[in-house]
Amino acid sequence: MKLISWNVNGIRACIKKGFENFFILSDADIFCIQETKCQDGQVNLEFEGYHSFWNSAEKKGYSGTAIFTKKKPLSVSYGIGIDEHDKEGRVITLEFEKFYMVNIYTPNSKRELERLDYRMIWEDEIRKYLTNLNQTKPVIVCGDLNVAHEEIDLKNPKTNRKNAGFTDEERNKMTQLLNSGFTDTFRYLYPKKENAYSWWSYMGRAREKNIGWRIDYFIVSNDINKKINDAKIYPEVMGSDHCPVGLEIKL
Repeated sequence: MKLISWNVNGIRACIKKGFENFFILSDADIFCIQETKCQDGQVNLEFEGYHSFWNSAEKKGYSGTAIFTKKKPLSVSYGIGIDEHDKEGRVITLEFEKFYMVNIYTPNSKRELERLDYRMIWEDEIRKYLTNLNQTKPVIVCGDLNVAHEEIDLKNPKTNRKNAGFTDEERNKMTQLLNSGFTDTFRYLYPKKENAYSWWSYMGRAREKNIGWRIDYFIVSNDINKKINDAKIYPEVMGSDHCPVGLEIKL
């Protein structure tokens, strides 16, 4: 089974930069996107052989997630059942026979960490949500989780220590999630691989110089980590300030 996740930083803009070509070439069984930045009816994006599910933010041009899947799910849910967190279109869950597929776009703590307190509440609630699902059947989580977990996961850890996405608080929440029964698939296979990033600033030719962060993930229940075949990053794929990431797993 081949899975892809991509923060497209606005699906309408990404379509103009080749999104559909990559989608077709990737031939993924499940393709998840984050930061769609669109409302119902603002984009017509359908692919033959795929079912699609969209969760838009109430605020126009902001956040949002979508999933395209070849196999029809048993059930679909949007959000995590808490109104405070479900207004921004950040979570879609598909239930399949053998697993749950959860697409997440984690809130950014923003400059000056103005949203860090909210982020901490979000992290606790999403962890509860995922661990509850995990009690029923294995879970595959993907998306832009807006944190570089370890120093190896970004180019300049020392100068970013107190910046959004690399605060001790955010990193500790990722550690808590993994310690709750989950595996970071990329680090599971490539624990020491350096210079492997999924996001680059638009400033200072950062992507050209590969001054980046790995903040996009596939995370799976520990119960199925032995079934991982490969975890991938596609830095050559343009169209967003993020690149796609992938997972190949046999379930």
